[in-house]
Amino acid sequence: MPKVEITIPEHLEMQIAQMVEQGEFLNREEAIEDLLSTGLKAYKTSGPSDEDEEPGFEEDGMMGHDDEYVF
Repeated sequence: MPKVEITIPEHLEMQIAQMVEQGEFLNREEAIEDLLSTGLKAYKTSGPSDEDEEPGFEEDGMMGHDDEYVF
């Protein structure tokens, strides 16, 4: 398994240590691996951001008007 070295803020390290102390994980390495894996799955399933897309009918109305739809 590849090894990765990261630097994280103190408050995250404290949260991870607390989860290990509470028995949610066996050790720090397991906690980081599981939390990273869960985060990647959540990121992957959230789909791409719509911010880069051009405005469509839903945002600008059928004829480009913000407040009315023309049929």
